[in-house]
Amino acid sequence: MLDAFGLEVLDRDECVALLASVEVGRVVFTKRGLPAVQPVKYLVQQDSVWFPVQARTDLFGSADDGVVAFEVDAFDPGLRTGWWVTVLGRASAAVECDLPQRRPELSWQPPLATDVRCIRIPIEVVSGRRVA
Repeated sequence: MLDAFGLEVLDRDECVALLASVEVGRVVFTKRGLPAVQPVKYLVQQDSVWFPVQARTDLFGSADDGVVAFEVDAFDPGLRTGWWVTVLGRASAAVECDLPQRRPELSWQPPLATDVRCIRIPIEVVSGRRVA
């Protein structure tokens, strides 16, 4: 199916598969009343997007029980083909976060960083498009 701009509309299964195929995404959150974007390393499991974040940061404060958007994409250098997937949801924080220990490649923090939390965004509202 094509949208009004002639882009292919991706179904949920394809969106989730593409979401899981990329290592870095962008979290869109609110910082001091304005939109902010931050890249994060993440993983998809249990029908959610998970990423580690340092506590006491703007991202953590906004994402803990806040509505956020999460976006991933891939385009060829000429921008003639590609795709993007967006997830919208209410994020939550887990006090215990062993992602950096289990999956050190997910963190840009030093290996022994303290006070790292995991943010979870449930994949409830997901949409995607493909440029063919």
